[in-house]
Amino acid sequence: MNLTGLHHVTAVTGNASLNLHFYTQTLGLRLVKKTVNQDDVSAYHLFYGDEIGSAGTEVTFFDWPHVGPNIPGIGSLTDIALRVPGRAALEWWVQRFDDLNVRHSGIIERDGRAAVAFADPEGQRLILFSDSGEPDQSGRIRRS
Repeated sequence: MNLTGLHHVTAVTGNASLNLHFYTQTLGLRLVKKTVNQDDVSAYHLFYGDEIGSAGTEVTFFDWPHVGPNIPGIGSLTDIALRVPGRAALEWWVQRFDDLNVRHSGIIERDGRAAVAFADPEGQRLILFSDSGEPDQSGRIRRS
């Protein structure tokens, strides 16, 4: 079996409507599925992704109302990474984030790839990574 990445990462939201708006309206992901948390049927499990559920585009959230904002710390995920098709896509995202007043890092290099770091309204850190096989600073081609 050749694994090329995670199918999805799950985080927590305290405000499902704000979460839905950000991930569908700001990021343009689709609400692929809304179900219940298998371990806590009182909570929704929201699945976002592209139109075909491609690995690298999926992120899910458990809806636990009134949970506090994300506070990064030891033992927690720092950034949820999502793939975009190249540097031109990152440039488009920088402009979109500027237009929508989403704070972001601008285009940076992380692990030899072009990227843009930002956070959702509840403080969940995200990063868009170029997945185009562009050369890093050493001239090597990086692919996922």
